[in-house]
Amino acid sequence: METDAELVWKSAVDLTAMMKTGQVSASEVLDAHLDHIAEVNPKVNAIVTIAAEHGRNMAAEADRRQAAGEELGLLHGLPIAHKDLANTAGIRTTHGSPLMADHVPTKNDLIVERAVDAGAVTMGKTNTPEFGAGSQTFNAVFGETVNPYDTTRTCGGSSGGAAVALATGMVPIADGSDMGGSLRNPASFCNVVGLRPSPGRVPAWPKANPWSYLSTEGPMARSVDDCALLLAAQAGPDARNPIALETPGIFFAPPIAEPTSTLRVAWAPDLGGLPVHPDVTAALAHVPQVFDGLGHCVEDACPDLTEAGYVFDTLRAWSFATSYSGLIEKFGDKMKETVRWNVRRGMEMPMAENMKAWKLRGELYQRSVTFFEDYDFLLCPVAQVPPFDVKTEYITEINGVELQTYIEWMRIVTDVTIMNCPAISVPAGFTEDGLPIGLQIVGPPRSDRALLEIAKQFETATNVGARRPVL
Repeated sequence: METDAELVWKSAVDLTAMMKTGQVSASEVLDAHLDHIAEVNPKVNAIVTIAAEHGRNMAAEADRRQAAGEELGLLHGLPIAHKDLANTAGIRTTHGSPLMADHVPTKNDLIVERAVDAGAVTMGKTNTPEFGAGSQTFNAVFGETVNPYDTTRTCGGSSGGAAVALATGMVPIADGSDMGGSLRNPASFCNVVGLRPSPGRVPAWPKANPWSYLSTEGPMARSVDDCALLLAAQAGPDARNPIALETPGIFFAPPIAEPTSTLRVAWAPDLGGLPVHPDVTAALAHVPQVFDGLGHCVEDACPDLTEAGYVFDTLRAWSFATSYSGLIEKFGDKMKETVRWNVRRGMEMPMAENMKAWKLRGELYQRSVTFFEDYDFLLCPVAQVPPFDVKTEYITEINGVELQTYIEWMRIVTDVTIMNCPAISVPAGFTEDGLPIGLQIVGPPRSDRALLEIAKQFETATNVGARRPVL
């Protein structure tokens, strides 16, 4: 019989297999995680709403189905805490905002609905910055979530609570969302895996602008196989989302095979000239040699992403105005300043500026498609800086280069967002003072399965993700 300490560090793939075969019950697995949360969460503040009884009822139902010999889902019995931007029926959902501190939805968002339908056990919500704005997880409702590798540092964001919950063994799988790095950045800062799928791969509903390709929802986990397991439950078409891709989710289910052929891989350590902190550069210096040792052809190359920053900032402002202008008009200064700034910029933006951004995005996409005619994958850092002081809201300077907005320090992920390609953050190294650094692997459009395969190969070759924090 596994001990509670052993259960919470089991992979999601192994855990659900054990529950399906009756080696352990879903109720026992949940209780082990709840006990672990009680011990660990006060130190990091990752899970901000705990729905223990809700989870116990779901776990009991999972055990009943297993005992009755009923068909069991991909995520049978797996405890999950959903990002606090996702609506959960009967469980408080605050969006990290005092305006919604007491909000209890009556319906699940689609990403929650699919996890529940696949057999997962909802037992809480993970922390996020207010309305997901910024890659630093703090808000006026719950406070800050800290990095388990150094509790004086940030865990990143906006899916920061999810990353920390995974890194500390409080959940085996977690969901998140990513407009400008919110699945990738916290994964890098916390030594876990975060996948930004192809837009439409994981359909979102409800959504203020369902036609937008800017923001995606997706999986996080401690390994590539576990990430693929959750993606298999999340992905697949849904008529309520007009950009949903048709490939069934089961196509992405583990086990994930590793590539068997030689690949041509582009290495872009600063993604075309962005400022990158020396600690990040040093921690990833071995990456080309790893891929070369795996038999792949590695070349220094990068697509031309010159206008990507302008395009992202413009479309992000438009997106924030679409989603939150009504709240700004009603509540004004009760919202975080960075949210207000983004909304104001979107509302005041001339139509000509928006048109220019859409035109440039089309050109950037075509350049990306052309780039991937010559290369199978693009490699670069996930973050331009290592995890920084948790009291610093955002980075304003890198290597002497001054940054003007709260978004600019994340250019290395926001530029990739504009490529409209799937991208994954995989544990890759540590700084000399023990802070995690992730590798960003970008694939051609809609190459999510192949992206998982090369990420799995790198994960197996390096085993960096096996290093756990000591609180």
